[in-house]
Amino acid sequence: MRVGYFQFDPVFGEVTRNLDLVTARLEQVEADLIVLPELFATGYQFLSQEEVLRFAEPVPDGETTKRLADIAARRGVTIVAGLPERVGAHCFNSAVVVGPKGFIGGYRKTHLFFEETLFFTPGDSGFHVWDLGFAKVGVMICFDWFYPEAARTLALQGADIIAHPSNLVLPHCPDSMVTRCLENRVFSVTANRIGSEARGGKDRLTFIGMSEVVSPRGHILHRAPRESEDLTIVEIDPAEAKTKALNPYNDLLRDRRPALYGA
Repeated sequence: MRVGYFQFDPVFGEVTRNLDLVTARLEQVEADLIVLPELFATGYQFLSQEEVLRFAEPVPDGETTKRLADIAARRGVTIVAGLPERVGAHCFNSAVVVGPKGFIGGYRKTHLFFEETLFFTPGDSGFHVWDLGFAKVGVMICFDWFYPEAARTLALQGADIIAHPSNLVLPHCPDSMVTRCLENRVFSVTANRIGSEARGGKDRLTFIGMSEVVSPRGHILHRAPRESEDLTIVEIDPAEAKTKALNPYNDLLRDRRPALYGA
């Protein structure tokens, strides 16, 4: 199957402009699964909870999810993308999964980073894996990578691929995802953004790019540059993620000893 990401520089608050750019770029590729960055259509550096509420949308009935579903139907692709989700007075940093037949599911970010803790409600969805036919796909968002339990939970649910919408500013994630894939024998597709934001007198946030696809053996199949737009699709065999054996004597998931892992 063909999987990949679109790394670009969203303009804060220009949702229609960002959606139009994504639509135009995705018209150029053939793929089975494409991952877009965290908060890809709104931008990242919010100034207040009121501002988040203004940009947040219901899922699956909001403009962004509908636009993504239209692309997915027209191009025959599954898309995983991050957006602010509104539920009553609460906002979540969420991701949606949409396919050729429409909305598949959503995930709300479990581990909020930095000022996200001021503006978003911690995710309550738990971690889910969806069987898309060609592969089983789980989702985590950005800072979730810092918690090994996130990727392991998805692996235990049978994920072949972890889709990972991100707005990374710390330098460690690209190399750390190699370990996440090795310790779980899964593929990962991390879609980061580029550019920077410095709004309302806040310190500038600079996003590190380096989106990537990593194999269950820890091989970086492709890594994007730090500062330029990149739309990349690579071919993988999801069956590589089915075998958790390291050798005839060791199987990563079978050999776990959960009874000894308590605090």
